[in-house]
Amino acid sequence: MAKKIIVIGAGPGGLAAAMNLASQGYQVDVYEKQPYVGGRNASIELDGFTFDMGPTFLSMIHIAEEIFASAGRNLHDYMDMIELEEMYELIFDDQSLKMTKNPEKMVERLEEFSPGDGNGYNRFMNDTRRKMAALTPILQSKMDRFSHYLSWKVIKALPQLTVTKSLYDVLSGYFKDERVKYAFTFQSKYLGMSPWECPGAFSILSFMEHEYGIFHPRGGVNQLSKAMAAVLKEHGGTIHLGKGVKKLLLQGKDVKGVILEDGTTAAADEVVINGDFAHVMSNLVEPGTLKKFSKEKLEKKKYSCSTFMIYLGLDKKYDLPHHTIVFSEDYKRNVEEITKTLKLSGDPSIYIQNAAATDDTLAPEGKSALYILAPVPNNFSNIDWEQHQEEFRELVFETIERKTQFKNLRNHIETEKIITPKNWEEDILVYKGATFNLGHQLTQMMVLRPHNKFEELNNCWLVGGGTHPGSGLPTILESARITTNAILNETSHAVPIKSEKKLGNAL
Repeated sequence: MAKKIIVIGAGPGGLAAAMNLASQGYQVDVYEKQPYVGGRNASIELDGFTFDMGPTFLSMIHIAEEIFASAGRNLHDYMDMIELEEMYELIFDDQSLKMTKNPEKMVERLEEFSPGDGNGYNRFMNDTRRKMAALTPILQSKMDRFSHYLSWKVIKALPQLTVTKSLYDVLSGYFKDERVKYAFTFQSKYLGMSPWECPGAFSILSFMEHEYGIFHPRGGVNQLSKAMAAVLKEHGGTIHLGKGVKKLLLQGKDVKGVILEDGTTAAADEVVINGDFAHVMSNLVEPGTLKKFSKEKLEKKKYSCSTFMIYLGLDKKYDLPHHTIVFSEDYKRNVEEITKTLKLSGDPSIYIQNAAATDDTLAPEGKSALYILAPVPNNFSNIDWEQHQEEFRELVFETIERKTQFKNLRNHIETEKIITPKNWEEDILVYKGATFNLGHQLTQMMVLRPHNKFEELNNCWLVGGGTHPGSGLPTILESARITTNAILNETSHAVPIKSEKKLGNAL
């Protein structure tokens, strides 16, 4: 009889694991509290407009291709990928810089923007290509014992971890213009971290965008989760939507299944947890069950920032870039407010996705579906979002209309949805509203991050941004592959890594 596996949460990590386990003959049931699949990688549909809830960048698509191939499927049969050669526009106070996948054009633009930094770009790409080659084996393997640090692949990679330097420090070795440094370090926001604190190893974040490109799936990045859900069902797996898990079903330290919110139980041989890690460990086990990850110890961990989200359906078509990033006038101060002093900034940095400029399926003809994100402190800040929501919304609109060509937005709104850190925590079950999960400080990476085979409970596995190798869609997919391999290794065979391309960490 096939082993029965329950997956808690239909986010991309849970769906990737479920899809591959089902393809290997396991009986797989996914339980999802929400009425939709995708978790933070879901779609939001409002009055004829479609938005991605969370991730809007898709890179390192070879990893998704491999995950689908492991399940006997071709990713491109399920998704129509559009590559964006013009990746994004960066807007500073006095100038803008358009980042391109084309290396020759990128060098030319950097030389025009800041003479000498074009050469720095070439050095950065060449050096980081070697760094990726060294780091990839770590990011594709289990790291759950300190003895793993003594393996040759880790020893070989140690010089590339640049443990004594921050991401900002590393990029300062290549570029002299502060704005160009920001152009290659703002990606630390994908981890919800400051470039002045983010480990230097994460210079791979901007590298992988320039090396492998940025893609937009027609219909939105949410299509990745929907495609994996479809493959799971084709292999006989079941997704139970609107069926939240109340508690893990425990016998001592052995996980025997789950207790659902409706009071029924479901038994399983193994349970894979894809819910937000700290939320799950704070709510799905009784107090005193866990020692290393008790509720009290979880509160002392370091977490990413949060995000203030505005989704706008507009009655006007904006012929502007697909991705735009607006930097605050004092970027370092803004980052410190988000990650250290936990204050609501009066000068926010803002990301705008104008995907309808590329994809006509997202909005009615002649209209736009605009996604606006402002990084803000997580809920350790105790900011009262009911009190500050409207005022911060106005600040975001004022900033966009002053600094960009997205003019008169408020006069063209047909429909609107806002997600605050309070909503992330209460409605979408993200611990403290920390949208990008546990922080990626060196004290919370590799062996020091919660293990793929969860160390405090038996028959219990983790996938998603809260386990190794970390947050971001490509690495979340890798977490699913690592976990799937570990489960299969205990019973049969591993899912192969079929590509020699390298792994990155990105939204």
